[in-house]
Amino acid sequence: MALDARRLGVLLAVHRAGGVVAAADLLHLTPSAISQQIAKLEAEEGVEVLHRGPRGVTLTAVGLMLAEAAERIESELVEARKQIATIGPDVSGRVTIGAFQTVTRSVVAPMLVELAESAPGLEIDVHEVETDDANRGLRSGEYDIAIVEHDSSAERPVPRGFREVPLLDEPWRIAVPTSMATPTSLQDLTDAVWIGSEKTTAAARALSRVVDLAKPTRSTLHSTYSYEVAIALVAAGQGVALLPALALEHADVAGVDVVPIAGLGMRHIAARHRANRHEPTPAVTAVIDALLAQVVTLDLGYIG
Repeated sequence: MALDARRLGVLLAVHRAGGVVAAADLLHLTPSAISQQIAKLEAEEGVEVLHRGPRGVTLTAVGLMLAEAAERIESELVEARKQIATIGPDVSGRVTIGAFQTVTRSVVAPMLVELAESAPGLEIDVHEVETDDANRGLRSGEYDIAIVEHDSSAERPVPRGFREVPLLDEPWRIAVPTSMATPTSLQDLTDAVWIGSEKTTAAARALSRVVDLAKPTRSTLHSTYSYEVAIALVAAGQGVALLPALALEHADVAGVDVVPIAGLGMRHIAARHRANRHEPTPAVTAVIDALLAQVVTLDLGYIG
């Protein structure tokens, strides 16, 4: 489960106001409601965000990091609202997007709803493809925007004539069967069976890196293309899986525990487009601005 941005906002209010009671006044909530949100945040992430003492509360190091993340989300949201306000109904044209499954579901599809109202002159054509195919389509002119992914350990240079706009960094998570003891570090997974991923994906590259750190005694079993299939295999007790946070949004995780473990790294997601004298067109720029506006509404996890 990704971090809840609303709970981050509550933590930020405690940080700014200097205490739970003052934050409650700031947010027009009861102190009990503030405490409940903080407790849920700590329980979900398995960390302490507040030091509680006789003279009140102060933020822990992790709490300060999360408060800073909340400030970034807040400022990005303000900027995104400014950007989307500049799109206007007069922008028109056809924009073809090549994007992989999780970002299409959680970012592109909701963006289409917003653009239908704010920029009805835009015609968006979405193709669900993996990163390599999206890049090929961008080079050939089939796509105007390629939404690409890569593991934090495997940065890929942007080819000449193209520009890359970072959209989001999301944490990798470990999915384990509920029948298994909850791991607190990669060393707890030495005896686990890891479920493999399609070799061309960021998940496969991340898994290779994480497995090297975990040093499992058993071989990787199965190979999945769909994260839903990986989750189903975990629920069936077939092993553990490395999944990006977006794959777990609205997923059926019955029989599965999702665990944030330090050192898993991040999945980088970006939008690529052609960059020359004639491109990007106003329509492409409008769509990228709308993608950025949509991304800041997500509840992202920042503990990687």
